[in-house]
Amino acid sequence: MCSASATIQIGVETEYLEEHSSEQDEQFTFVYTITITNQDDIPLKLLRRHWHITDGNGKTNEVEGEGVVGKQPTLKPKKPFTYTSSVVIQTPVGVMEGNYTLQTEKGELLSAPIPAFRLAKPNSLH
Repeated sequence: MCSASATIQIGVETEYLEEHSSEQDEQFTFVYTITITNQDDIPLKLLRRHWHITDGNGKTNEVEGEGVVGKQPTLKPKKPFTYTSSVVIQTPVGVMEGNYTLQTEKGELLSAPIPAFRLAKPNSLH
């Protein structure tokens, strides 16, 4: 169980991938790029991620696992770490949010919330 919150800054950019999507098959593919900056004065190792992915119909899928994109990076103080991943949902609009589990050099586990961000096919929202 996590005992405290980590101070990290999270920036997100999303992009709709039309060439990997199929409206008739209800498959809408998005790429998201996340930049994490450790605002603490100590290094933090990113151990796990936990996502709640909700499509436009309210269907939620949970994804949880070790690290990000096959890595468990150490986030050095004030140094950004960026990675890119993708997600497929059944509607042209959705939302992702979650949290990262991080660990200090002393073994203390920390939780860092990932604020909700929108996935939207261009011109889907007015």
